[in-house]
Order: sequence, then C-alpha cells, then structure tokens
Amino acid sequence: MNTSQIKSLNDQFILNTYGERKLALVRGSGVSVWDADGREYLDFFAGIAVVSLGHCHPEVTEAICRQARTLVHVSNLYYIERQVQLAKILSEHSFASRWFFCNCGATANEAAIKLARRYWVQKGTPKPDILAMQQSFHGRTLAALTATGQPKYHQGFEPLASGISATVPYDDVEALERAITPSTGAVILEPIQGEGGVRVPSAGYLRAVREICSKRGVLMILDEVQTGMGRTGKLFAHEHAGIFPDIMTLAKALGNGVPIGALGCTEEVASGFGPGMHASTFGGNPLCTAAALATVSVMTRPGFLEHVCEVGGYFMEKLHQLAAKYPVIREIRGKGLMIGVELNTEVKPVVDKMQEAGIICGPAGPKVLRFVPPLVIEKEHVDRVVTALDTILGAL
Repeated sequence: MNTSQIKSLNDQFILNTYGERKLALVRGSGVSVWDADGREYLDFFAGIAVVSLGHCHPEVTEAICRQARTLVHVSNLYYIERQVQLAKILSEHSFASRWFFCNCGATANEAAIKLARRYWVQKGTPKPDILAMQQSFHGRTLAALTATGQPKYHQGFEPLASGISATVPYDDVEALERAITPSTGAVILEPIQGEGGVRVPSAGYLRAVREICSKRGVLMILDEVQTGMGRTGKLFAHEHAGIFPDIMTLAKALGNGVPIGALGCTEEVASGFGPGMHASTFGGNPLCTAAALATVSVMTRPGFLEHVCEVGGYFMEKLHQLAAKYPVIREIRGKGLMIGVELNTEVKPVVDKMQEAGIICGPAGPKVLRFVPPLVIEKEHVDRVVTALDTILGAL
C-alpha cells in the first residue's frame, strides 16, 4: 500500500487519538527509515527515544527471531528463563536488586506508585501521598496521568487519582522541602524532564532531593523511562549525580522497540510487594525479555556510552554555533543524545520543514525542538541535521 491508501484505512478504522500524520513508515535499517512511497529519512527521533540501537539491529533481530521460534509467551505463573537473566544483568549494572517487568513506562510508574504506598503499609506506617513535579510527564494511565504536572493532559479525565499531587516546581529544593508532610510516602521525578521541554536541573538538584528524601523518610522514585538506557551518556541518568533512588522505572529503549517496561528497587523497598499484590499478564514474557537482553548486552559493551558522550558533545557544539548565528534560538539544553532546542517561535513548522528535508525530529512542547536519535549515530549524521536546520532557520 502507498501512504494515501494507509491513511484512508487509518481514517476509517483507527480511533482518532493522534490526529493528522504525514508519514506512513514501513521499513527501517540503522538510523534510516523509509515511507510507504519509498522515500528515505534520517531518523533523529527514534520512535520517541526508543530505537536506541537503530532500526532492526542485527543482534536484537536475531534474538527476537530465535525466541519467536522457541517460545513467545507463557505468563508469570511460571518461571521465565530470559526474564531472570534480564533481571540479573540489570542488577549487575544498577543499584536495584529486585525487578518487576511490565509493558511500558506508564505501567512501570503505576507499579512504582503502588509499591511506594504498599511499602509503608507493610512497615505499619501508612503514608499514601505521592509528590510529583510541575511540567513532568509520567504516562497516560490514571495514576501516572495524575502525577504528570501538565494540566493539558488532565482535561476531561477528572476526577484524577487521589493522594497524588504534581504541584512541586521542578529544580526547586526549598519548594520540595515545604511540600513534604507526615503523610508523604514518595517523591517521583525525572532526572531530566523530557516531554516538559528537555529541562535539565541545576547541578546538585538530584543529590539534594536524595538527601531530603532520606532525611524526611520519603521514598525517591526516578522515572528513567526516557533518560535511561544510555540516552544521557550513562546507562542511567542519575549516575551523573552520583546518587541512586529507592525505585527506578524504565521502558522505551529497554527493548529497542519491543514493548517492555521495568521497575527496579532496593531489597528493602522490595519487601512492600508480596504474592498477589501486583501482576502483569504480558510483562517480562520470553519474547520481550529476549529482545531486552540483547539490547542491554550491546549497551553495556566497552566504548558504547563513550560514543554517546562524544557524538552528543559534538552535536551540542554544532547547535551552539547555530545559536550564535540565529537569535530565534533561545536556549539549547540536554545531556548526551537527549537534546532540546528552545526557539522563540512555534516549532511545528520547523519539524515539518525538517521532514521535508528528509530528517525526522519532534517537539517537546510548543517551542522546543527535540532530538533523541539512535545512540549509534555518527558525526556525519549530525552534520546533515545541522546543515538542514541551518537552512530552515535562515529562512524563518
């Protein structure tokens, strides 16, 4: 089918939750994708920071095919070999000693909220309230939506979940300190706010949050759904701050495109869940954990994260050169290959023009251009993107 035919069927049969789209992507390889009409694009959005090893990575593809020929699904009523192997390798590379697997970032954050509440009940000191940050994004399910500090996502879905408040200003230590009460059981936040505009907190902020949580007896939940799995040049973004949370959530890049979410926590916090307290039909099944195992194996090889830092630094340098040239660029923010370019105008026309130039990127709010490419891009790909952006900004 061509793009027009696909669009016609979409308009007839698909629920209209995504609005008008211009592309029908049907094939991918490495850092490139092709639409149904045969045109090639350089993908600097990676399915919203998901396909971090590039499209159809050979090792991930082979792992998926091998597992699909062996066993796709059984359920968590049985031990799953690939699941325990994945939990082991994640534990070896993180603070977490216990893992729960689910389907996506939203369900990982739902599990984190439930675990935090249940932990304090198990301790005999119920503390049900959860604090979240303004401009945050934690998912579209009800509790995750309530923890999302952007009112535009709440409209029409009230009443929201009780006991969850997303009113604390991000990167404001004093505001967080004031907001904590005796009934506060956890604070959930992103190490870098993604959907909120690629907002990087000031140096020392995450460490201060960790200290406040420890001092006040509050669990620290870090949503690493977008920042995790090497995106910022460390396997997990909180490593830059030299701290670790009590609970961490992952998804997106963990399976390089195969849907999987994960919650990791300390041994102490893991005591909050027992048999029957939480579950997932598909979570951690043989197929998705085989894909994730292959993905993590590649990401943890020597030199992989160093490459992210090198190319990310090169990209930032080139973007700053554009900022010196074009006053329309207000600020460039990011870490590694999670980069936001804030303009003083709407970014949608720029995103559209980049697409016309054969480059896929996306917004992070109305005025922030977001680049979250596969982590395997090279400097030559960056040069192509910067050249196209130079031309487009010059024509504004």
